[in-house]
Amino acid sequence: MDLNEYTIIKEGEAEILMHAKNEVFYNKTQVNNRDISIAVLRTFINKRKEEHEERLAKKEAKSAKKSSEKKDAPESAVEEVPKEADLNNGESNGNCEGPDTEVSQEKPCETLEEPEKTIEGKAQTRRELKAPRVLEALSASGLRALRYAREVEEIGQVVALDNDKASVEACRRNIKFNGSVASSKVESHLTDARVYMLSHPKEFDVVDLDPYGSPSVFLDSAIQTVADGGLLMCTATDMAVLCGGNGEVCYAKYGSYPLKGKYYNELALRILLASIESHANRYKRYIVPVLSVQMDFYIRVFVRIYTSANEMKDTPLKLSYIYQCIGCDSFHLQPVGRSISKKKENKNNSNSNSKQESVRYLPGFGPVVPQDCADCGKKFNMGGPIWSAPIHDQEWVNSILVDVQSMKSRYPAYDRISAVLTTISEELPDVPLFLSLHSLCATLKCTSPSVIMFRSAVLNAGYRISGTHASPLGLKSDAPMSVIWDIMRCWVIDVS
Repeated sequence: MDLNEYTIIKEGEAEILMHAKNEVFYNKTQVNNRDISIAVLRTFINKRKEEHEERLAKKEAKSAKKSSEKKDAPESAVEEVPKEADLNNGESNGNCEGPDTEVSQEKPCETLEEPEKTIEGKAQTRRELKAPRVLEALSASGLRALRYAREVEEIGQVVALDNDKASVEACRRNIKFNGSVASSKVESHLTDARVYMLSHPKEFDVVDLDPYGSPSVFLDSAIQTVADGGLLMCTATDMAVLCGGNGEVCYAKYGSYPLKGKYYNELALRILLASIESHANRYKRYIVPVLSVQMDFYIRVFVRIYTSANEMKDTPLKLSYIYQCIGCDSFHLQPVGRSISKKKENKNNSNSNSKQESVRYLPGFGPVVPQDCADCGKKFNMGGPIWSAPIHDQEWVNSILVDVQSMKSRYPAYDRISAVLTTISEELPDVPLFLSLHSLCATLKCTSPSVIMFRSAVLNAGYRISGTHASPLGLKSDAPMSVIWDIMRCWVIDVS
């Protein structure tokens, strides 16, 4: 290999070789994407550790409770334990090494009920949390996979896939160029990502989808290859489709009809989340968004995947249709479903005061709007369904921001991603979509009040308001549209 034919590109701690012919795609502007993905991945590893410790603590508490119950049990009940162990060819399932081993009453052998917890060698292995495995489904030059391997501490194997031969050759060349650490952690395969993910169900703790265009064709297989509690990182660059430019195409790809509103950037995020949830539900799984970002020309979502047929039933409560007035900026959300909780007596419990809560799921009430807009008299366009539940986990956002600020020298795009994360941390998490103050004034054909004045008016009316990272002019508020228009009418009277 002649290095004179290549240009060395360094990003973070990784270096790649770019051929003079530029045969393999490299997107320089995606450094923001890669930086924020590394920050989220670091936080995921820390949260994963904390959750593992909590699970172990619960198991130990449960085990201690069982031990105390056995201590209080009659002596004859304890003496029966070795007899059951003798039935297993003279070998016990616990810490006892043979048929002649006595069962200590101070530390009884508990593996007859849960054998997997008492074999010394296996118990110690299960207490250790394995390093997370990462799958990059569309690797191209392999820069992202290399940065994960070299910059994220305690990461395990990173598998980079591509179905282009030149890309896989470039990726393997870059792996070798980055030294022993990269060579020991990163491996590249020439294969179709969808086939590979379908043939490795629930094997990866992190799956990264960063396609050129829409990720819709990869979502079904990606959902299946993520382990329970794992992280799916997904990018979509087909913003023209998601933002209402081609509504029929968006419906075909994502199962949702977009509307042309000032909130189109956030709408794109919520359409993508609803689509991922739809794919997850087919396998009795559901998503929990931890961070959703709109930057530059793309959107990027980070969601955790869990399996639960019971929790999956809550999906209609997290989705809504949108009614957007064609004459003004008024919009209203129509939930797809609703639930009714009832408490009934628990027949299995002897306590007469014990009651069990049952949940009944029903279609949402509607319509939430009249035929004509109450503010301007025009008709409504209807879109959706979209994800109307929170798109960020504020605890995660704060943890990611702290990590980024403490390691600013390791993030090439520190200024940009720290600004975005700071704005997200200040957003109202439970308010879908947003308003544009300039657009409100354009409807009324009046000059715009200052943002501080408008915010003060909303706060004085008893409602909350915040900015949004998706638009510098956007304002999120839980105030009804009637209150917003009342404030604007008062402003028009005041300035006239």
